[in-house]
Amino acid sequence: MKRIRLRQHARISILDAVADPHLFAPWFNDRDTWAAWSAFLAALFALPMTTDQLAIYRKCTGREEPPLSVANEGWLVCGRRAGKSFVLALVAVFLAAFHDYRQYLAPGERGTVLVIATDRKQARTILRYIRALLTRIRMLSRIVEREAAESFDLNNGVTIEVGTASFRSVRGYTIVAALLDELAFWPTDDSAEPDFEIINAIRPGMATIPGAMLLCASSPYARRGALWDAHRRHYGKDGDPVLVWQADTRTMNPTVPQSVIDDAMERDPASAAAEYGAQFRSDVESFVTREAVEQCVDVGVFERAPMAGTKYVGFVDPSGGSSDSFTLAIAHKDGDAAILDVVREHKPKFSPSEVVAEYAALLKSYRIKKINGDRYAGEWAREPFRAHGVTYEANAKPKSDLYRDLLPSINSGHVALLDLPRLSNQLIGLERRTARGGKDSIDHAPGGHDDVANAVAGAVAMLGQASNYDTTMAWVGDPGSADEWRALRLRAHLFG
Repeated sequence: MKRIRLRQHARISILDAVADPHLFAPWFNDRDTWAAWSAFLAALFALPMTTDQLAIYRKCTGREEPPLSVANEGWLVCGRRAGKSFVLALVAVFLAAFHDYRQYLAPGERGTVLVIATDRKQARTILRYIRALLTRIRMLSRIVEREAAESFDLNNGVTIEVGTASFRSVRGYTIVAALLDELAFWPTDDSAEPDFEIINAIRPGMATIPGAMLLCASSPYARRGALWDAHRRHYGKDGDPVLVWQADTRTMNPTVPQSVIDDAMERDPASAAAEYGAQFRSDVESFVTREAVEQCVDVGVFERAPMAGTKYVGFVDPSGGSSDSFTLAIAHKDGDAAILDVVREHKPKFSPSEVVAEYAALLKSYRIKKINGDRYAGEWAREPFRAHGVTYEANAKPKSDLYRDLLPSINSGHVALLDLPRLSNQLIGLERRTARGGKDSIDHAPGGHDDVANAVAGAVAMLGQASNYDTTMAWVGDPGSADEWRALRLRAHLFG
């Protein structure tokens, strides 16, 4: 069969392809509802704009002058249901099928259009969009050489691959374009700043491809992370090569009923302003800094063996659902310092009875016969531990209070943590949120977990460490006691 290439379309623009009945037009039957997206694509690829498109461009970018060159880096800050994922799939297929990168590739090397989603569920959604665009258009289906579970090889040396957010999995590619979806909500277990980590891992793979495009899209969240950083540095600046586009849901997708947005605003104005209004939240802030956590980590110490004459405490956070881990922390006091000795985690799927038996044996090796645990899991956890000779008591404090009590210990360096990246990442990823009534709560970010952090906070709280300090402020300690605390930390290392 004759090999089909799209060289005859080398100069076709993405808006031409959207309007072509033989290409993408069937997905854009109601062109009026796609007006804002057409303006965005015109801006991204530096195409001539109509008067209406220019007006939308100015509204959504805060700029006056239209771009003169294709944006190698673009950031979409849009509300939910705006159509971001489909547009990323559209751009991915267009860049893969209608651009020729072979002059930049070594013999046998393939260029990759890499699409990264928050999780596998979101990745499958984008993959379905890409599959439909490639396989339901006859012209494009004929250039697909191979379809795998998460990728498509085209006969022009380009592969479209869809994956999930992991900075380890993006290395080793020659990347002709990278499209990142909902990066403000990427999970934080492998890294406290997964968006920055992944972008930093992607950039070297794009270095040898002139014009390689990085396009990031997300609903906004807190005023931190790569999305907020790009908005802060590039939004509204004429002539800036980095394009930042910010638009509420109905600007980009007028088919979303206003009543849905009104109901959301009534329930939670701060959340709805972010999710549908595309405004970064001002009621969410980081709980503790990376620097504060890192100063408490005993580097190279992963666990401390039990010592004779030392009294230990244990705290467990039993799994409360199919996505939660069952965690345990053991700690002791050395002077006024809290020393973390053991952290254990069982991720789902696991047998609760087997985990309880394992944890009970470990607790007994540290001479612990009574533990505290998450109060919401107290009823079902009490009997299994009792069967193994360990008394389980539900902690009276909610986890927000446990974290609040832990903060001064971390900020002052009066706690010695183990060198466990998952623990550090969960602590750094905690958020302080202010409710409408003014009350603060502390919890993990959307898409994140805090099961390990909760167990550690509970163990430290059991030692009574937090009660020695003023929990209303980030206590920084007595400068005159620095030598004493360095000696204490050194002893903690020796104990390990």
